[in-house]
Amino acid sequence: MIITDTHTHLYSEAFDDDRKEAIQNAIDLGVERFFIPAIDATYTERMLALEKEFPGHMFLMAGLHPTHVKENFEEEIAHVEEMLGKHTYYAIGEIGIDLYWEKKYLKEQQIAFRKQIQIAKEHKLPIVIHCRDAFDEVFEILEEEKGDDLRGIFHCFTGTYEQAKKAISYNMKLGIGGVVTFKNGKIDTFLKEIDLKHIVLETDSPYLAPTPYRGKRNESAYIVNVLEKLADIHGVPNAQIALETTKNSKEVFGI
Repeated sequence: MIITDTHTHLYSEAFDDDRKEAIQNAIDLGVERFFIPAIDATYTERMLALEKEFPGHMFLMAGLHPTHVKENFEEEIAHVEEMLGKHTYYAIGEIGIDLYWEKKYLKEQQIAFRKQIQIAKEHKLPIVIHCRDAFDEVFEILEEEKGDDLRGIFHCFTGTYEQAKKAISYNMKLGIGGVVTFKNGKIDTFLKEIDLKHIVLETDSPYLAPTPYRGKRNESAYIVNVLEKLADIHGVPNAQIALETTKNSKEVFGI
């Protein structure tokens, strides 16, 4: 049973004391594929080191996270383009719009999101979307950019059934993580209506730990709790969830 964590920040400072142990714990549980989203240029070296230490397990993304879009966002996007010319990346992410903390840089976030989608298309790569309090704004840009060359994952999907269907219509898989295990998470109420071919698993570690670890540091090993919850919702064996969601991840990332 091979499990794929499509979104995990294993280079984060939160793992500096026990990174190797945390990764090995996940591998021992069958989590063999880890897709690593970028935040900004300051984490590039950490990401490359992680990939070098765990060859065959770590698959890197390049991108500028929306909460890190500031006045210098054009320099950051230039760094993304530079790295794409030097190294193998499997997606552009995580990119998108986040209006939870502030709306000051909305215009810059929109420009950066659109530009990075276009970079993904140029390189024939999928995108991994971060969306917080910004479904309308994200969908507006996806509508502009939709086409056969647009595909990816709507990371940490927490929207409604209607928003789920809309995301899928843009060739996006739904990234399902710890929120599905929360009592107030809500997505568990309609996920049975979503065909498994549209779903991938993720942790977003070290954030959003599933029940019973909620409030603690998340790690990729806890994806098993997400997998079990999804198996329960769909009424299928755990192994089927692992098989289908890993297959879906291969379809998105091409590896």
